[in-house]
Amino acid sequence: MAPTPDSLHEDSTNYASLTTTKTFTHPLPSASNTSTKEKTNYLSALRKSVVKLQEEVNGFLTTKMEVDNALAASAGMKADDRAEEENYGEEKVEDDG
Repeated sequence: MAPTPDSLHEDSTNYASLTTTKTFTHPLPSASNTSTKEKTNYLSALRKSVVKLQEEVNGFLTTKMEVDNALAASAGMKADDRAEEENYGEEKVEDDG
C-alpha cells in the first residue's frame, strides 16, 4: 500500500552561509503503525534517505568549495586546499598562545 500524502514525513537538513542557503529534503513513509514489518520498512527508508542526503550535501559542499577556491584564485589568493577541506563550513578558531 502506497503512503498517502498526510502519512509522509521528511528527512531534511539545512545549510546556511553568508551567501547561500540550501535545504535538502527526502520524503519518508509514516512510522505510525507498530508492526515489525512496517517498522523495518520505515527504518530501511530512513537509512536510504540519510545516505542520499549525505551524498547531496557532500556534492553541494564540494561544488561550493571549488567555486570559492576559483573566486579566491581569481582574486589572487592561494588557498591551502587540505586545510580548507578539513575545516570547510567550520568556524575558524585562532590560537593565541
